[in-house]
Amino acid sequence: MAVHSSSVTLWTLVRSFVFLVAPAAAALGILAVTEALSWKAGLGASLAAGVFAAALLRIHLIAQGRREKDLTQARQEAAAASKDLDALIAGDQAIFTALPDPLLMISAEGRIERANPAAEELFEGGPGGTGLAGRDLTAVLRNPELLDAVDEVLDGAEGRVTEFALSGAVARYFGGRVARLSGARRDGAAAIVTLHDLTALKRAEQMRADFVANASHELRTPLASLLGFIETLQGPARDDPEAREQFLAVMHEQAGRMAHLVEDLLSLSRIELQEHTPPRGTVDLATLVRTVANTLQPQAQAKNITFDFAVDRLPSALGDSDEITQVLQNLIDNAVKYGRAGTPIRISGQEVEVDGPSGRRLGRPGVALSVTDRGEGIAREHLPRLTERFYRVDTARSRKLGGTGLGLAIVKHILNRHRGLLEIESTPGEGSSFTVVLPRAGEESAAPGDAGHRPAP
Repeated sequence: MAVHSSSVTLWTLVRSFVFLVAPAAAALGILAVTEALSWKAGLGASLAAGVFAAALLRIHLIAQGRREKDLTQARQEAAAASKDLDALIAGDQAIFTALPDPLLMISAEGRIERANPAAEELFEGGPGGTGLAGRDLTAVLRNPELLDAVDEVLDGAEGRVTEFALSGAVARYFGGRVARLSGARRDGAAAIVTLHDLTALKRAEQMRADFVANASHELRTPLASLLGFIETLQGPARDDPEAREQFLAVMHEQAGRMAHLVEDLLSLSRIELQEHTPPRGTVDLATLVRTVANTLQPQAQAKNITFDFAVDRLPSALGDSDEITQVLQNLIDNAVKYGRAGTPIRISGQEVEVDGPSGRRLGRPGVALSVTDRGEGIAREHLPRLTERFYRVDTARSRKLGGTGLGLAIVKHILNRHRGLLEIESTPGEGSSFTVVLPRAGEESAAPGDAGHRPAP
């Protein structure tokens, strides 16, 4: 009995100090177990067993604490890594979204896995379209050169570069770069396609070619006249005041013609460089019509021509105010030049619904503005070519009236940029009517460049 009481007291003492003597207790416990086999006294066996149990408990608690600490640290590290990964993904997505050039990620099967907003707008007509993800690339982009480059990269090539054109209301030119993505990706993309818009560069090259081919021809006549008159003034007419006044007047006229021609060419080149980018502003057509007509009033009065307006309560149109002003100036100025003296010029407007002939061509509701004169009219065979650069029905008459042959070409390209229409009707001997059709303001849901639109003739 005494031995049992002593062992209980000792066990309590050991349990109280176990956390202070744990390292030594483990060694003593092992030794005590070994010696307990030969001991006959119960006190020694109880002491050894107690110390050993306390050591095992301490070891268990230490191990459990370390595990919990390791788990907590692992959780913290995992949370930090997840946060960093989320930040990296968000940053990549922000860059992907903000890229101004169209970008497509293609799977090994030729399917579009991802597309940035620029690509969505290019191929779908706007970010609100049905989306490109999941569609086959050949259904979205039917250009053979680019599709062949994608196939080569998917078959193992490192990368390909190509140039191609996209047909539409206004032709656009792109440089395409296809690169292979190494390693397996979670989104399944195997290649990336980036497109760079080369339209402005191509149009600049075409403008330079046109300038050499056409402008040089148009400039040759006035330059020859100027040179001839200068030589005459330096020679036979040196001391002839009457001839000098006459020649200087002609020289001033020819120099003005060249200045007008250069101004029209520069205007045309500026419009062409922006032709693929539709304007986003709104235009009050009724106000513009009256403003332009007032500026041309002196020329009209010289021929006793009056203006008849029918543009009240005309809705606003989508467009650039300066460019639409240029359109109206060209059309009304032509009506004044080629209209008969003493006859009126009627300027009328009306709304165009999408189910009408013009509305179906435009692909959305619009606003039509017509300028009608009572001139000599134009034969039907000339109508399709009126908007060609430097094309004139009557070359001598056009040059006499100060025309450069670029007015209707400028009108056509402005309307192409506005995704509008130019409709021409003429009856020889009765007069001509030029009608401009523009998208109606407030109808932006039909994105510019829809398939239903056809360019101005």
